[in-house]
Amino acid sequence: MAHAPLPLAPRETLPPRRGFGGTMRRDTWWLQSVVTFLVLAGFVVYATWAAFQGANYEFGPYLSPFYSPLLFGESAHAWFGPVPGWWPAALPFSAALLILWAPGGFRMTCYYYRGAYYKAFWADPPACAVGEPRAHYRGEQKFPLILQNIHRYFLYLAIPFIAVLSYDAVMATQFPDAATGGTTFGIGVGTLVLTANTILLGGYTLGCHALRHIVGGYVDQLSRRPAQKVAYDCVSCLNRGHMRWAWASLVMVAFADLYVRLCAMGIWRDWRIL
Repeated sequence: MAHAPLPLAPRETLPPRRGFGGTMRRDTWWLQSVVTFLVLAGFVVYATWAAFQGANYEFGPYLSPFYSPLLFGESAHAWFGPVPGWWPAALPFSAALLILWAPGGFRMTCYYYRGAYYKAFWADPPACAVGEPRAHYRGEQKFPLILQNIHRYFLYLAIPFIAVLSYDAVMATQFPDAATGGTTFGIGVGTLVLTANTILLGGYTLGCHALRHIVGGYVDQLSRRPAQKVAYDCVSCLNRGHMRWAWASLVMVAFADLYVRLCAMGIWRDWRIL
C-alpha cells in the first residue's frame, strides 16, 4: 500500500528558545523554588551560627544534635575530656565544627536535595518547561559537581550518627537527682524533642537511595535472598517518602538545637512530663 509523504513543518514555525524565566505556564511555578530557597538558606545560616557559638549546647541530660558526638568539652557529655592542649589558642574552638561536616556532607550530596537546591539556588532549571539562564547542560560529570558522587561514602559516615543520637535520646531520660547525687529516670519535653529528632533523622538516612542500592539494588532476583529482600523492602518503604523525611528531619534537627539552646539560656523552661 502506497503512503503519501507527510509534509515537513517549515523551520520558522518552531518555537523560539525561551530566555531565563520564559514559559507558557500559568501556574505559580516559582513558589516551590522560593520556599525551598528560604528554608534551605535559613537552615544554613542558623546552623553555621549555632556551630560557631561553642556554648549553650547542653542542658541537664540534653545535648544538641549539632554537637553530638561531643568529642571535647567541659561536661559529662564529652567523650575525650576538655579541649586538648595542642589546639591553637588563636583559633576559636567549637566542638560542632569537628563533626558537622559529616552529616552536612551527607545532606548536601543527597540525591533529593540536589534536585531541590539546583532549582532553587542555581535555576538549573527553575522549573519544568521554564527557560534557564544558561545555554548548555553540563550535568555532574565535571568539577565541581562531579564531587556529588561521593554521597555513598558520606552515607557510611552518617549511619553511625543515628546510633549516637539514639544513645543521646536514651540519656535524655537520666535527670540529675540532688537527693542521691546520681540520676533518676524521667521524661521532659526535651526528651521527646530529641527522640523525635532521632526518629526523623533515622527515617531520612535509612531511606537513602544509595542505601537502597547497597542492600539489594544490585541483585537480579531478591526472592532467592529472603533476609536481603526484607532489608530492601524496609529501605524502599522509607525511600518512598524520602522527600518528606528530608524536610521534616531538616526542620526538626534545627529545632532540637534551638530547644536545648534556649533552655540553657534560661529563655525556655523544660517541662517535666514524668
